[in-house]
Amino acid sequence: MQECKQIIEFASGNEMASMAIKQIGYDLMGYYPITPSTQIAENLDLMKAEGNLDLIMIAAEGEHSAAGICYGAAVGGGRVINATSANGLLYALEQFPVQSGTRFPMVMNVACRTVSGPLSIKGDHSDIMYMLNVGWPILFAHSAQQVYDFNIVALKLAETVRLPVVVAYDGFFTSHQKRRCMRFEHDEDVRNFIGEKHEPYPFLDLEHPITIGSYMNEPDLINNRYQLHLAMEEAKNVLPKMFDEYGTLCGRSYKWCEGYCHEDAETLLVLLGSSFDTATVAVDRLRKQGRKVGVLTLGALRPFPEEELAEILRYASHILIADRQDSYGGVGGNFSMEIRAVMQKYGCAGKVKSLVYGLGGKDFYVEDAITMFDMAEEESPDNLFYYGVEKGNSQQAELEKQQFFAPLSAEKTRILQQSNQVTGGQINQTTAMPKRLAPGHGACPGCGIPVNINMLLRAIEDPVVLLFQTGCGMIVTTPYPKTSFKVPYLHNLFQNGAATLSGLAEICYRKQEKGELPRGDIVFIMVSGDGGMDIGMGSALSTAMRGHRLLMFEYDNGGYMNTGYQFSYSTPKGAVSATSHVGRCQFGKRYFHKDMPQLMAAANIPYVATVAESNPVDFIKKAAKAADYAKKEGCAYVKAISACPLNWNDAPDKERKVIEAAVDCCYFPLYEVERGITTLSYDPHKSGKKIPVLDWLSMMGRTKHLKNNEYNAVVESLQEEVDRRFQCLLAKSENPYL
Repeated sequence: MQECKQIIEFASGNEMASMAIKQIGYDLMGYYPITPSTQIAENLDLMKAEGNLDLIMIAAEGEHSAAGICYGAAVGGGRVINATSANGLLYALEQFPVQSGTRFPMVMNVACRTVSGPLSIKGDHSDIMYMLNVGWPILFAHSAQQVYDFNIVALKLAETVRLPVVVAYDGFFTSHQKRRCMRFEHDEDVRNFIGEKHEPYPFLDLEHPITIGSYMNEPDLINNRYQLHLAMEEAKNVLPKMFDEYGTLCGRSYKWCEGYCHEDAETLLVLLGSSFDTATVAVDRLRKQGRKVGVLTLGALRPFPEEELAEILRYASHILIADRQDSYGGVGGNFSMEIRAVMQKYGCAGKVKSLVYGLGGKDFYVEDAITMFDMAEEESPDNLFYYGVEKGNSQQAELEKQQFFAPLSAEKTRILQQSNQVTGGQINQTTAMPKRLAPGHGACPGCGIPVNINMLLRAIEDPVVLLFQTGCGMIVTTPYPKTSFKVPYLHNLFQNGAATLSGLAEICYRKQEKGELPRGDIVFIMVSGDGGMDIGMGSALSTAMRGHRLLMFEYDNGGYMNTGYQFSYSTPKGAVSATSHVGRCQFGKRYFHKDMPQLMAAANIPYVATVAESNPVDFIKKAAKAADYAKKEGCAYVKAISACPLNWNDAPDKERKVIEAAVDCCYFPLYEVERGITTLSYDPHKSGKKIPVLDWLSMMGRTKHLKNNEYNAVVESLQEEVDRRFQCLLAKSENPYL
């Protein structure tokens, strides 16, 4: 085997992962967008749109389903790839032991990121450590070059030992930063290295049916686990050989442990990921001062290379193990504890200290590495340190005591003087309603989120408690230590907002019944958007069917905007996004938008409505109705179409017209379903304002390409579906039994 021809790429870790995936020739990718791994799916979709990639790409409604899609495809004999980060990894976690326990290979890239809460999207290692016990080999790349190389080796390893494999690397530091890298010029060289896929027990062989995932008791289960253990031991034996074989092709040598000036080092800094490269610069500086220091990292966390590691560590006098993660209460992070166990087992005599650093993506500089070497050599009774903590901040303490806004009492919001019939009051009356959302937030100019939230709250006189799912609405209003909310506010993740609010509401009602809280109406409101009703739909529908007294408000901006605009299930058919590119083989999103109001109506909740800022009187009336139902009867759901100038690619000052056009073309019809009875609020046919769907699509850059004749079939299918849905609504409004 001889070295193959390579070409230079100036690329990030995510881009190099995408190139490796393309060259390998995978069959299927199941995925869900999450920062900072999302770029992999975006890059692959662009390749597919241009006709350079033959890959089935399935965008799930959440990471749990994405992992299930991958598992099913792997069982079917396909070569399968996934990519995720942080809470997405945790959401899918229960699926991972299933795949390793049944021994189906695949590869998953993990761009490591902080695990919430509080919410942070920056890079540390708090997610990947959850994977240590699920039975997947874990390769850890510290550079963009290694991301590419490890992706190729990972699949060969996975199919050799029949285990799924993770390729992990630092979020943003490695995933997004571009570096000079090398890749093979010819895809065939990559595929020849990996070889053909062989299925010992083909699941789709109908002449020889098999059962996967049987129910097991003792001793079968422990035998299964022992076989998994043996597979990991096999991985430990074959991976060095694969590294050597791969090295002959590319000229890059990889081993379990990678060190720099570690051979004679008296003081060793041990860390994972991109910090290794920074620390090597610190080593050079200190070596010039005559200090025998070195730095060490690992190329794999599973299998754990204990013998190789012990051989290096036994000669150092001072060892500092730095973790971008903490196993709270465990006297250090998981990486630190495992290395300490190795040193004890093999009798390494060096003095060891553990350090937690870089959480939440805190930058790591050469000066930090130098300080860490100093800490390793200092005499101290402590053996665990948190590096970079700001202590004794009295100004922060005073800030926490300060209340910036006077509380909004019920008396201040009782201004509409409504009769027993809920009307929402006159539109001019609502302008006097004190705002629950304070001036000052980070939303883009023209963003519809604050507009719609303020419109909703203008009609609600009662005290409100807000829960926001993750999304732009949450991110732009709550940058610590400040908040834009004058009312109680809670955040939880996309997939569980409704369930969280139902628990909060029920405990409040119970405390009121027991006299522990003053009685009085409170409207509990969940605010969702940015695709939150995709990943969170199960939680939302279940909460609705349980009948909790709360209001779900969805601002529908038609995409996963907070991660840079990937398509969601509410994105219009044909729209361009970062995961639905336009090219000679693709026209944008390939299927119709989800009809969430009708799904909610099918759950038989008391009140469902759609609203738009272009029809403010209707908006106010429905908001008041929804709040009344939410505090008296059960779950209410209101959906607003919400502008996103940045990703719709239109002018911020024209958004009201764009929203109005969405209503007038019947893409976003205005109606309500009250106790099962559908009522149209606005019929553009009767008002003489009905326009073709293409008129609305032409107003936005994301769908402007649909004006071209080559996409006539797409526009026609969308027009037919929009008309069909509107005719269904019209029929329901004329017949109370539909």
